[in-house]
Amino acid sequence: MTDFNDVILLTLSFEYQQQIHEIHPVLLKSEGDLVLVDCGYPNFLPQLSEAMNAHGYELEELTALFITHQDDDHMGAAAALKRLYPHIEIVTSELEAPYVTGEKRNLRLVQAEAVLASMPEAHKPFGREFVARMERLEPVKVDRTVKHGERLPWAGGCEIMMTPGHTPGHASLYLEPFGFLITGDAAVVENDELVIANPHFCLDLETAKASLEQLKKLPVKQYLCFHGGRI
Repeated sequence: MTDFNDVILLTLSFEYQQQIHEIHPVLLKSEGDLVLVDCGYPNFLPQLSEAMNAHGYELEELTALFITHQDDDHMGAAAALKRLYPHIEIVTSELEAPYVTGEKRNLRLVQAEAVLASMPEAHKPFGREFVARMERLEPVKVDRTVKHGERLPWAGGCEIMMTPGHTPGHASLYLEPFGFLITGDAAVVENDELVIANPHFCLDLETAKASLEQLKKLPVKQYLCFHGGRI
């Protein structure tokens, strides 16, 4: 039997541009499984390890990593994690998989290159840094793909919810036994409100809006957001 302690919202803190930021991967515990949902930026394994240790878990205990989408803050540490612990199963949606594996060019990089070309000169140093960062993003082999409506046994049972817009294959996880929804970047918490993550970064804003409305219609007791935490 599972309980609320089987769904653990982690907090990874880091400094960027002289400000402290937080991101929130999620651990899903069940008999025989310890699943991580998203893993942070490249080189974030120490922060991830520390956050898991605080709850009594080790990286090597992970059995699977679910990647909600291809952005570097969500999959950046995946390749390093897989190298250290090859037994960890890498899981993502069918539509997102070719970008995670590098079979197709990362869409955030494509977007960043297009924006850079039309940026004012004063903003181009940041644009170039962002492009270089995305070029360094290391792909990772996907062991398993999933699709909308597919049910997985993690933490007592969860359902794949395709929530496109931020990226075409973005997926969220609905944990119906708890009434929890792990949003990825389909939604974030801002000023105690559930909103679209970085509208300017959405690859399809209208689709992202529709995905957010879809999530809001579910019988959810608590949203677990990668940016912003619980609401």
